[in-house]
Amino acid sequence: MITALELGLIYAIVALGVYLTFRILNFPDLTVDGSFTSGAATAAILIVNEVNPFLATAAAFVVGALAGLITGLLHTKGNINGLLAGILTMIGLYSINLRIMGGANIPLLGEDTVITALRQIAGTGWTSVLVLVAVALVFKLILDWFLHTDAGLALQATGDNEQMIRSFAVSTDRMKIMGLMLSNGLVGLAGAVVAQHQGFADIGMGIGLILVGLASVIVGQAIFGTRVVIQATLAVVLGAVIYRLAIQFALNAGLNPNDMKLMSALLVIAALLLPQWKGFRKIASWRKGRSALDAAAEATLTSDAKLPAKKVG
Repeated sequence: MITALELGLIYAIVALGVYLTFRILNFPDLTVDGSFTSGAATAAILIVNEVNPFLATAAAFVVGALAGLITGLLHTKGNINGLLAGILTMIGLYSINLRIMGGANIPLLGEDTVITALRQIAGTGWTSVLVLVAVALVFKLILDWFLHTDAGLALQATGDNEQMIRSFAVSTDRMKIMGLMLSNGLVGLAGAVVAQHQGFADIGMGIGLILVGLASVIVGQAIFGTRVVIQATLAVVLGAVIYRLAIQFALNAGLNPNDMKLMSALLVIAALLLPQWKGFRKIASWRKGRSALDAAAEATLTSDAKLPAKKVG
């Protein structure tokens, strides 16, 4: 349970990155399968060469962001379809990652890592989980803050209505590149932390990662809603934890580990079909109605508070 929660909170950073492209930019980015491994490979090779693990993890963010930059340039400047641009970058990163690692695997056993530092401070129990909760919430709050800045609002508008925001003299190409860089930077950072958590970096560790990210985003938002950005990002974080717990429960129940990708696909399908269920629609409409009533009541109270007091006598 502890390990599942820790991994869920680490993969929540991946889910936040996928949320940026999949929900905010409305961009089907498959680069994450490669940038995740790139982050893990970069951190692992630096740690093996006695670089500070925190600096190595920061370097993984930069490498992931560069992968997103390549995809962004292929799409915006090369006029290549976004899906194809991500696939091309992902394929190219496979060879680059092998070059970075010098092989298919780098063991980190016995090396000083971010996780060993966490273990020294918080141990291996619930305290370490609470520390990772705090870390995941920090990334969530930073993303919330960014999406409410001018650049973040322009990024959201680019995904909502590209032609409209372009009419306000905003470069949608720059917004897409920035979104892809931030997304893959977060994914690369998460890859570095996962490699340090499991004790090795492997060339195949990012295969199918987009499915993990999508499952976290879709499951979380189907359960907890997406009314505002703060709620949506919290739903993504919780979705990653729920996804990892579901995987752990399936393994404990005796499911073959080789069937994990199939289970992930079924979870995504279930989350996509859930909003189409009549019962779920009724619950969603009831929730929206309650939100509208609460907003109306708050507006009424605010307007009443602003009215001048009546004179007596």
